[in-house]
Amino acid sequence: MHIIAVMSGKGGVGKSFVATGLAAALQRRSGHAAVLDADITGASVPHLLGVPRGAFADGDGHLIPGVSASGIRVVSMSLMSSADDKAVVWRGPLISNAIGELFTETAWGDAEYLVVDMPPGTSDAALTVLEKLKPEGVVIVSTPQDMVTRIAHRSQDMVQGMGGNVVGLVMNMAYVVCPDCDRRIEAFGPVRPSSDSGLEVLLTLPLVPEWATLADTGRVAEIAPKEFDALADAVLARLGSKDETSETSPADGTPAGTLGETGGPVA
Repeated sequence: MHIIAVMSGKGGVGKSFVATGLAAALQRRSGHAAVLDADITGASVPHLLGVPRGAFADGDGHLIPGVSASGIRVVSMSLMSSADDKAVVWRGPLISNAIGELFTETAWGDAEYLVVDMPPGTSDAALTVLEKLKPEGVVIVSTPQDMVTRIAHRSQDMVQGMGGNVVGLVMNMAYVVCPDCDRRIEAFGPVRPSSDSGLEVLLTLPLVPEWATLADTGRVAEIAPKEFDALADAVLARLGSKDETSETSPADGTPAGTLGETGGPVA
């Protein structure tokens, strides 16, 4: 199972929206995608994907993921809560333990891709995901404001400092399109990633009111399929390139253990 984490330096930038959109694209690609909602205190993945509340276990005591209308498997604390507005008031160590248990105690079945919706920031919970789940790649989400982009680079610094692989940046809510004149308005300023960060912008998304309505009604899988399919292609290509350069058969020079072996592209 290939693990891809989606991370942000702060909340409110659309991290869960991007995580679920990426999962929907991977599901269209393989039919075997799953999401781990590791944002324990701000869990929203089931709501975005329209997964009914309820937690169940198999005969061995493993959690059975909820399933969206498009077949995406989802595990989240919000599936175990009585309502979306009930707070999870836990200290850091308990949150970290819960993330680890949700990952290890779930019957993921034949899921080929697992997207992890990480908690925002660079504290204990994010450390747990990077150390215990060991994602193959991390996608960072930001909005164009200089302050927010700088904070996003803290996430980049954390992942790279731990030896992780940051595959790129998604710039969300980068502009709106005037409904009367079709003029593109950069409400939060132009997209200007730091030139010295080495962080490539993989996808730039607008702010679209109709998308918010779809997300609020659990229909994220219907939003911008071409854009998210392109994001999935870009992410998998970069993971494939990483595998090619780091895992080569000494006998014949062919890639070993790359995503290409399970249907993903290799750049």
